[in-house]
Amino acid sequence: MFSKLIKPKESFQSSYITYIEELGDEERYPFPLDFDHSDFGAMLDKINDFEQGRNLPEGYVASSTYWLIEDDELIGVSNLRHELNESLKTAGGHIGLGIRPSYRGQGLSIQLLNLTLEKAKKKGINPAHIHCYKDNTASARMIRACGGELDSELDEGGVLVQRYLVDLS
Repeated sequence: MFSKLIKPKESFQSSYITYIEELGDEERYPFPLDFDHSDFGAMLDKINDFEQGRNLPEGYVASSTYWLIEDDELIGVSNLRHELNESLKTAGGHIGLGIRPSYRGQGLSIQLLNLTLEKAKKKGINPAHIHCYKDNTASARMIRACGGELDSELDEGGVLVQRYLVDLS
């Protein structure tokens, strides 16, 4: 399976919409998947604004969104925060990602995380902070498969968050 990481673009609108439909009611990761896509061009502009650090809501930091594609199909999404504020150091980290439900279980999350870590390294991020809920064993395995070392656990309102660090040197 050959896939590549690209910046979001208009030509994937149809695939993006079917991805969102496939997610149904499940919580969407990373957060840009929650952006209103009824005006696709405006959504792409918003993603670009986030990358440039423009028009950010309070508490947000600049971040880049990437799409993992195979042929003409959008199969995964990652978001790389360029820096961390105090809140994101506690829970959130540098990278959030998700794989389209029909493509899960194929190791694509490891590929997506590794490709996003390459982008982080190019931005001078080191170490990369990657967090997941303790009960999300699949995410924890993925993070460890990409070099993540458990740094700490934190109780966030009764939910344990594991904080991993990935050395990118």
